[in-house]
Order: sequence, then C-alpha cells, then structure tokens
Amino acid sequence: MKPGAAPIVLCGPQRTRVTAGDLVRRLAPEGPIATITAGWREREQEDAELDQVMGGRSVNLALYARAERVWQAHPDLREAHRAHQDRLHLLRRSYDIQLRRCMEAWSALEELDGDPAVLDPERADALDEMRRLDQRHLTRVAQLRDEYLTVSRPGDHPAVQREREELAGILDRATAVGIAGGHVAVLVNRCRMFGLADLLGDRLIVAWSAGAMALTDRIVLFHDSPPQGAGNAEAFDHGLGLAGGIVVLPHANERLCLHDSGRTGRFARRFAPALCVLLDAGEAAEHKAGKWIPVESARFLTPDGAVSELAA
Repeated sequence: MKPGAAPIVLCGPQRTRVTAGDLVRRLAPEGPIATITAGWREREQEDAELDQVMGGRSVNLALYARAERVWQAHPDLREAHRAHQDRLHLLRRSYDIQLRRCMEAWSALEELDGDPAVLDPERADALDEMRRLDQRHLTRVAQLRDEYLTVSRPGDHPAVQREREELAGILDRATAVGIAGGHVAVLVNRCRMFGLADLLGDRLIVAWSAGAMALTDRIVLFHDSPPQGAGNAEAFDHGLGLAGGIVVLPHANERLCLHDSGRTGRFARRFAPALCVLLDAGEAAEHKAGKWIPVESARFLTPDGAVSELAA
C-alpha cells in the first residue's frame, strides 16, 4: 500500500481520555474492526476493555502470539531474529555516542552570543551534521535489516506465510484497523514480520501512541528528562511508511520541556521538513488532501520553538 492510500487518523494516548472508539464509530460505523496490540507483548490478548471501546466489533490480529508460535516451532528463525536485534543494539550504542557529541556542539553554538554573521553559518553546519548523523544511522539500520532478510528470509518460510494468509482473510472482512500503543519496536517488528503494511489496503486506520509512531516513515524516540538524566531525541528506525511527512510525539506534555523554546526549536528544525505533531490525550490528526489537519485539536512545534495549534 502506498503512503496516503488509506484514511489515517493518529491519536494521543487513550488512558485518560478515550477518543479512538468515537472516531471508529463515526468513520466506520459497521463491520469488524481488526485490532493490533502487539506492542503490549505478553499482555496482547488482554483486550476486553479495547473491545468494549470498539463497540464489541474488534478482532485481535494477535501478531505477538503468532510470532511466538512461529519461533517456538522453528527455533532457527528465533535465533536469526535475536542475532539481528543484537546487531541493531550495538549499532544504536554507537549512534548514541556520536549523537551526544553532535548535540552538545550544536546546543553550545545555539547558545553562544556573538555576531550572527559569524555564528549563523557555524550553527547551520552543526544542524547539517546532526541531520547527516540521523540519516546515516537510519540507512545503516535499513542495511542491517536487508542483510537479515536476505540471509534468513523469514517471509518466505511456510509457517510465516500461513499466518499471513490467515491475517489477510481477517483483514478482508474488516472495515477498519485500530493500532494500540506499547513497545514501538516490538510493534513494528511484528507488523514487518507478517507484511502488515501490504495487507491493510484502503480501509480506515486509527492508531494511537506508539501505534501512531509505528505508521510514520521515521520513528523518533524522545524524552527530555528521563530517569538517567537529560535525554537526546533519537532517530530510531523507519516506520511502516503509511503516514508520511510527520513526526509523532505522544505524551508530549510529559516527555518534552515545552517551555524551553531553544530545545523545542532545535527539535523542529532537526526533523524538518516533517511536521512535529504533539499528541496528548484528546488530540488527533488526520491525513486529508495531502496534509495533516486536526480532528478536534492537535499541536505542532514551530522552527522557532513555539507550540502552535495545527490548522484545519
């Protein structure tokens, strides 16, 4: 499926204000709703509350359980996946080391007082270096994934193909898909394993929190004040690529220092031209006519660090 082929609504977290069910009822009032809760991992099937929100129409695709079933029957596939994850972890450690150095230099230059004619080109070079590092990392992640897929070919395995055929049958009957949050890497990995991006067709997709992040073409992990100290946003991985031109930032009020315009401005400029959209409880954005618009309300970061309302 090409980006933009399906109607997509991205929502904030649903813990304190549930909006996904209302959106599904309004946009797809009839028919089964396929749900993806693989980001919950072992709790994947604890979806009674979600089913109630979906009006009793949900059918859980059980991607996490399907992957476990395949790996239990074929340990060689599990080991190949685990070895691939180990390589990615090492790559991300290398990226984090370089990211700290780049961010420190860029932040220091942004805060340095002096003649703009002298400093502005230096700041621009620092931003370019940051973007090059992010892009190089995402390219390396994709290269490692391609190597893994070329050698192990999990998608060609009969056990994976059987699961995919069953998933295709369920999705053929569904009028919409709801994608919950949780662990974004697990969620994206399980979707990739079964080729979900190609199976979703042109039906409505409503996704929230990590589920919304998973649909984008670039997943950015972020937390300005994690327990271990000041955090730097990370270009983590390519997403499923169904929601382009946007960086999704759920739990933004909790995880971003929105009062620090220098920091938020650097964030927005670093990931431009993608729109950095804040999705807290009650906020949602819909892709329509080639742009992202608010469903009720949604905010985004401007290049100067302000938080602005997304325009309809």
